[in-house]
This record gives sequence, C-alpha cells and structure tokens, in this order.
Amino acid sequence: MRQATLCLLIKENQPEKEILLAMKKRGFGAGKWNGVGGKFEPEKGDKNIVDTLLREVKEEIGVKLKEFKKVGFLRFYFPYKEEWNQDVHIFLAKSWEGEPKESEEMKPKWFRTTEIPFEEMWDDDKLWLPKVLEGKKLRANFVFREGEKITKHDIKIVKEI
Repeated sequence: MRQATLCLLIKENQPEKEILLAMKKRGFGAGKWNGVGGKFEPEKGDKNIVDTLLREVKEEIGVKLKEFKKVGFLRFYFPYKEEWNQDVHIFLAKSWEGEPKESEEMKPKWFRTTEIPFEEMWDDDKLWLPKVLEGKKLRANFVFREGEKITKHDIKIVKEI
C-alpha cells in the first residue's frame, strides 16, 4: 500500500474554530477541497511519514509546521483502480510558521468548521472529519466504486494511533 499524509491546519483562537482546506488543482483528487499532504517519497529525502508530512506541507502551502499530532489512520481501497489504494496518516496542526499560500498544486482557504464544503470533497470526509474535529482519534477503512463513491466503510474510535 502506498503511504501518504494528510494535514489539517486548525485555528482555535477565532470566534469560531477554522480549518484550512486546499483546492487540489492537478493530479489525484483535482477539483476537490482537501487537507494538504501527499505520498511518501524516499527519493525526495523522506525517511518516515513525518518527513513526508513536513515536506508536503512546505511544498503545497509554504508553511513550516511547529506543533502537530497524529489523529487518524485511513485505508483506502479502489478495486477499479488499484494503483490508487493507499494508507493515509492524518495529522492536525495548531502551530506553524508562515502564512499558507497558493502553489502550483493547491489553493488554500480557511473555512469555519460549521461551513466545511463536504459536497466538494472526497465522499469519506463527511464520515471521519467531524469526529477528528471533536478531538477523537480514529482508524478507518473505505472501499470506493467508480465515481469515487463509498461502497463500504468502517470507522473505529481509538485511544492511540
């Protein structure tokens, strides 16, 4: 399974909590709002999944993470396109250096957590993201059919990832 990261920047010191999502401009997931991240690439110097997280966030939105924690592990299966199968390590970040900015791949935007555009995101996000925003840690499996719609899933709330 391909290993990948997904990072969600969170601002809690607002009148209402905000989450940074980014519009994917090209490649896998183009046209969808998502967190930032990408695949483990040893050829780019990644020694572990945290290296991948730090590199991808810097490449995609230009910020350097200072404080983050792992909150989830998602396994995605695409029986119709197996090269898309992947394990995704989910991180929340509450402290970083720099302001998120647009790159060739991603266009970031802040959303109130009550106004997340789930209809423009991956089908699974509406199932697990609210749980993570409530402070829960989870492990989940998702099986997709063509059109990127879920055919089967299970989500387990866990104490440790």
